[in-house]
Amino acid sequence: MFTHLDIDLPEMASRTIDGTRFYPTPSGSLYPSITSVTSHVNRQVFKDWRKRVGEEEANRITRESTTRGTNFHEICQDYLENSLKEDNNYDSLAHYMFLAAKPYIDRINNIHAIEKSLYSDVLGIAGRVDCIAEYDGELAVIDFKTSKSIKPEAWIQQYFVQEVAYACMYYELTQTKVKKLITIMVTPDGEVKVFDKRNKGDYIELLIQYIKQFVHDKLESNGNTN
Repeated sequence: MFTHLDIDLPEMASRTIDGTRFYPTPSGSLYPSITSVTSHVNRQVFKDWRKRVGEEEANRITRESTTRGTNFHEICQDYLENSLKEDNNYDSLAHYMFLAAKPYIDRINNIHAIEKSLYSDVLGIAGRVDCIAEYDGELAVIDFKTSKSIKPEAWIQQYFVQEVAYACMYYELTQTKVKKLITIMVTPDGEVKVFDKRNKGDYIELLIQYIKQFVHDKLESNGNTN
């Protein structure tokens, strides 16, 4: 049984405007999601990939990846909320991947947030975090990722930027510091890798660059470069 802390966090429903996801905050502001920001900055990589593999194949891979990730997240969330279905009525592949990742997930406890919305007035962003909890006894932003194969660290910089954004949002809302960023990546073959990042300052610098580029490009596309 996982221990949960009673942390008061806002509940915000996202809305999509012109292809960008936004969250309305309790104070009435409308902030872009950190996922939209990171996706925008890395959009050329995905355009090049789609061109290389072809639209039909790219759409197939995207659908497969999205379904796999959604099913895996469902099991992880149920497990961490102490509500795992007794009949294991889950997607078989996602359940296999969960069992492979379970020894690493079991290093989580004292949970602050699962699938909770966060925002920052300082950074002007918002989002929904997978998990904030202690990992091996240290408070962490924890992200669950599925992938066809384990990606090299150099390819997933945006994951760490997104996670440090959640750490910043959480600190602004609760005055609680996150110690590290944890990414648990699992493949359909059952391979698991945990990325443990503690150099948050480096990723905060990158986060600022991401936000600046996002804002600049959006203003430029709207014909306002001032």
